[in-house]
Amino acid sequence: MNHYSHILLAADLSGENPKTSQRAKQLAACFDAKLSLVHVVEYLPLDYGGDQIYPMDLDLEDKLVSRAREELERLGMELGVPPSDQHVVIGAAKVELLHLAEEQGVDLIVLGSPGRRGLALLQGSPANAVLHRAHCDVLAVRVEDRRGRPDLATGSGTAWIE
Repeated sequence: MNHYSHILLAADLSGENPKTSQRAKQLAACFDAKLSLVHVVEYLPLDYGGDQIYPMDLDLEDKLVSRAREELERLGMELGVPPSDQHVVIGAAKVELLHLAEEQGVDLIVLGSPGRRGLALLQGSPANAVLHRAHCDVLAVRVEDRRGRPDLATGSGTAWIE
């Protein structure tokens, strides 16, 4: 088994599943590894026929980043991760996670693998992209849907039809 020295937790702050963050904390303790946190703010303006449509509130991106920093700081306090090891970046999650992991010398990325439906399922998940392109090991922690049930999209159980 590898001895990990730097673990990066990709935190999904929109209803962060504690299972993922606790798994990263346990692994960091087990290997006496440094634990870092990252959250990627994905902000994509709509594009209809080549014309970019921006929201009325041009400070939206700043507000999203500010809110993410607050939430990440709260998670960092819970996990014992100092502010210097907490990162909020803007861009595409699959690109930014890989870039930060390589830049920081990470040897294990821990992320949640939530179920996806509709168009998101067809486009693929950031977790899948990271898994196939990372320079280091990746642990995709299977998470449950909002009702606490396994989700077919992640391959973790039976489909629920409502």
